[in-house]
Amino acid sequence: MTETMQADIRSGRLSEAEIEVNFGDMHPLFRRAEALVEADRCFFCYDAPCTNACPTGIDIPGFIQQLRSQNIKGSAHTILSENIMGGMCARVCPTEVLCEQDCVRNTLEDQPVRIGRLQRYATEAVVEGSLQLFQRGEDSGKHVAVVGGGPAALSCAHRLATLGHRVRVLNAAEKLGGLNEYGIAAYKTVNDFAQKEADYILGIGGIEVRNSTAMGTDFSLADLRNDYDAVFLGFGMGGVNELGLDNDQLDGVVDAVDYIASLRQAENKSELPVGRKVLVIGGGMTAIDIAVQSKRLGAEEVTVVYRRGQQQMGASNLEQEYAQTSGVGIRYWLAPRELLQSDGCLSGIEFEYTQLEDNGKLVPGGKSCVLEADVVFKAIGQKVLWDSLGDTAEILELDHGRVSVNECRKTSLPDVWAGGDCVYGGEDLTVSAVQDGKLAAMDIDRCLRQ
Repeated sequence: MTETMQADIRSGRLSEAEIEVNFGDMHPLFRRAEALVEADRCFFCYDAPCTNACPTGIDIPGFIQQLRSQNIKGSAHTILSENIMGGMCARVCPTEVLCEQDCVRNTLEDQPVRIGRLQRYATEAVVEGSLQLFQRGEDSGKHVAVVGGGPAALSCAHRLATLGHRVRVLNAAEKLGGLNEYGIAAYKTVNDFAQKEADYILGIGGIEVRNSTAMGTDFSLADLRNDYDAVFLGFGMGGVNELGLDNDQLDGVVDAVDYIASLRQAENKSELPVGRKVLVIGGGMTAIDIAVQSKRLGAEEVTVVYRRGQQQMGASNLEQEYAQTSGVGIRYWLAPRELLQSDGCLSGIEFEYTQLEDNGKLVPGGKSCVLEADVVFKAIGQKVLWDSLGDTAEILELDHGRVSVNECRKTSLPDVWAGGDCVYGGEDLTVSAVQDGKLAAMDIDRCLRQ
C-alpha cells in the first residue's frame, strides 16, 4: 500500500495490546496432563490409517505411545526422523483432512485424536531447547547445492547431512524458512518458531548457508552443475497470479502474499495499514490467512469472495469455519468483473455470478452485483517467475509452468532434483514439501554412491 492510500486505509485501528491478544497462539501448547489425556484416546491401531494419511509417513501410534510413556525425547525422534519440520507441521498442517480425518475415532459420535497438537507437544521442548537428536554422517566427500530456504530445501539439506554429504544452501531471502517464515498467518506460528526450527536443522553441522543469494542474479543452474556433485531446487514460487482486470495496479489492490510477509516481519503490527472494508479474492489457505489477519488488525468488514462453491475451495471446511467464527464473511459463486473507483481511489468490485454446467465448466450466470471495498487482496494462486531465474526454464523440462519430476523428485537432468511448490503435481503443503526434500536427498545419496 502506497503513501497515497485513501483515508479508509490506515494504521492504528487497534492498540498494541489488542493486536497482541488477536495474534496470540491459535492452539496453545498442551499442558502435560492434557497431552496425556489426549494420548490415552489413541487406539494404537495396527496398520494405522493415520500413518498412511501422513505425507511423510510418521509412525503416529508409535510417537503417541512414547509420549504416553512420558518418553518425550523418543517421541520427538520418531516424528523428526521422518519429518524434520514436524514442529512447524504440527502448527500449520491441515490435519483435519490428513491424519485426523482418517483417525478411527473420527465418527459422528466421537472426535479424532488431536494428532497435530500431540505432535507439537512432543517436538516443542526438543526444538525450542535445541536438543539435538541427529548427527552428521561420515563425510562422503560429495558436495551438494540446495537452492532455496523453505521446507523442501531445508528437509533435503538435513537428510543429506545425516548421510554425510556437504551441503551449501543458496537462499534468495534474508532469512531461512521460506513460507514458514514469510507466508503463514502470524497467529499460527508465534515466538519466532520458524527461525528456531531452521537453527535446529542447521545444528546437525555440515550445512553452509548463503542468504540473499539468488539464482539468475548471483549464479545460474549451469554454474551449480559445474561446481557441485548434485543440485536440489526448492526455490518455490515467487509470483502471484493477477486478477486479469483493467487497473489492477490501482492503489488498494494488494498481493496477499506480500502483505502477509510484511505482517510476519513487522515489529509492531499496529503500525500496518489496514482497510475499513476488505475484499479477498481467492479460495485457498492464503485467502483465509489474509482475511482473518485483516480482521484481527482492525478491519471493520472482511469478505472472502470465491468463484466456485464451498466444496471446491482449496481451504478446508475447518479453515472456512474458523474464518467465519473470526468475523470474516465468505461469498461463493462470484467472479470479479471490474474494479470500481471513485475520485481515483478503489471503491469496490463488480462481480458476476457464476454457475457450473453439467460438464463441470464454470460459466457466467447472467447477473452481477457490486461489493464495496477500500482494499482488495489478490490470493488467487502463485506462479514461478521463470524470467528471474536465468536460463533455468530453458534447460529443465516443465509441466504446467512448474518443474517436472519423477517419483524420486529427479528432474529431466541427471544431476538435478527438485521439490516443494516449484514442482508440478504437488499439494502445496509444508508437509508435502518436506517429503519432497527427504525423498530427493535419499535418491541423491543413492546416485552419488553408485
